[in-house]
Amino acid sequence: MPEYTAPVADLLFVLCDVLRIDRGVFDSLDRDACAAVLTEVARLAEDRLAPLNRSGDLQGCRLENGVVRTPEGFAEAFAEVCAGGWYGLDCAPDHGGQGLPHMLHSAVGEILSGANMAFHIHAGLTHGAYSAIATHGSAAQQALYLPKLANCRWTGTMNLTEPQCGTDLGLIRTRAEAIPGAEGRYRLFGTKIYISAGDHDLAENIVHLVLARLPDAPDGVKGLSLFIAPKFLPAEDGSPGTRNGVSAVRLESKMGLHGNATCEMLYDGAEAELLGAPHQGLAAMFTMMNEERISVGLQGYAQADRALQGALAFARARRQGRALGPAADREAPADPILLHPDVRRMLLDQQAFTEGARALTLWGAELVDLARAGDAAAAARLSLVTPVIKGFLTDKGVESCLVAQQVLGGAGYIEEMGLSQILRDARVTTIYEGTNGVQALDLVARKLGAGGGAAIMALLAEIAGFAGESAPEEIEAEFLAPLRAALADLQTALLRLQAFGTTDPEAALSGASDVLHLFGHVCLGYMWARMARAADALPAPARRAKLAAGRHYMSRHLPATALHLARIEAGAVAGLPLDAEAAE
Repeated sequence: MPEYTAPVADLLFVLCDVLRIDRGVFDSLDRDACAAVLTEVARLAEDRLAPLNRSGDLQGCRLENGVVRTPEGFAEAFAEVCAGGWYGLDCAPDHGGQGLPHMLHSAVGEILSGANMAFHIHAGLTHGAYSAIATHGSAAQQALYLPKLANCRWTGTMNLTEPQCGTDLGLIRTRAEAIPGAEGRYRLFGTKIYISAGDHDLAENIVHLVLARLPDAPDGVKGLSLFIAPKFLPAEDGSPGTRNGVSAVRLESKMGLHGNATCEMLYDGAEAELLGAPHQGLAAMFTMMNEERISVGLQGYAQADRALQGALAFARARRQGRALGPAADREAPADPILLHPDVRRMLLDQQAFTEGARALTLWGAELVDLARAGDAAAAARLSLVTPVIKGFLTDKGVESCLVAQQVLGGAGYIEEMGLSQILRDARVTTIYEGTNGVQALDLVARKLGAGGGAAIMALLAEIAGFAGESAPEEIEAEFLAPLRAALADLQTALLRLQAFGTTDPEAALSGASDVLHLFGHVCLGYMWARMARAADALPAPARRAKLAAGRHYMSRHLPATALHLARIEAGAVAGLPLDAEAAE
């Protein structure tokens, strides 16, 4: 497994020089404070979590007598992370959090996920559960659950999928029956599958948020309610009490993330309480789900960053063939493969994506902070870019991990080198929290037209305004001009979608994934243009490297917008054989 080094310097560059965290909602937070936080969590991630990544993959989780046992070392490391307050950085101080920006919380999340994604997911859904209860819970529910979730003494899960339904939540069958004489209390009956960290031995309790139907529920998603069903029912003093009627009955055998249990959960009369209003469960659950979608985008590029680190280290050490140019070592029998142009291309592909993705995700986190402060325009912008962050960054993150594996050649296919595990772990990010095809449909069918298209028009105007500002010749020619060309492709695509929407809706949906990727490229191009403008804050060697990676993205990847536009303009996909007779 490659060594992991937390990208502290680049995170600080994005937070402090590009996004100017000190000028936003949290203007009292300066570079030194951010550096102190990131340096300390980097030490923890590199020294304690990264070494458990390979062993956790090899050992996996196991189900013993109804309890999931995590790999060796996970429990001790989890206690250390929780003791440091790392999972509740942006939670309210009243609940034991530190009240810091979500931007900083996200930066810390990248480091923890990059070091050990399987480990981090044990707490990954807890923050979303905290947000859902903070937004929709009663005062009593908030007082009971939020302080325990903020520091991960209790962890949280999200229970949606069932054997007969995934994305189509209207098909959910789990039912809730009122407990006679216990107002607001219910018993849940049903089976949920694919529940990340549905059970484990790391925390003293697990708080399950469960979608289910009340007896009088209408059909479809309008009949869903959300319930809180803890593993242990809280005693009067708030401590874990009686074991509840919910259990993990099976663990999935998965392609990756072996250090994290994906559970089939049986609700056999589990006691629960309603969260929010009856039949309004999906809206409450989306508070959690939308937050998790951004976190998944972060996981996608965090794994790409770790894969890049492994590929770069190998390329520096591995000697093979003769390089051209003055860098070749004529005294040695072969040169490092880093000197070969095609290897440099692959490494720059990864760097250009990873650094652009980091900036885009932290920009999304900035929108979270602004939305929490009451900025309605930021909230609308966040809703618009959430499927892009989740879908585009995970598609490209897996692709980047595959490229990293390719740098190693035959060694990349060998498990002990670690690139295979990184790729296996990253693969699920394109699937969970809504597959990327679903993200694309959500973008095209719902998000682009929301509020009469106000959010997308405002974002287009923002990017156009930035790209139209005067800049040094180098920045104008290599960053702003390509950005304007890509933006024009996006604007043309949106006009074509509008035309399809009135005449051929199937054509619009056929191009949804291309719309998402075109939009994603424009967003990364926008981030690279902003980073190029801010690069003067970097030391000279770092500035040269940053601009080189940015030029690579703008010249070799951003032109893909034209390809996606051509696909969108092609209209509906060709008919497929749908039965045996048509296939003959």
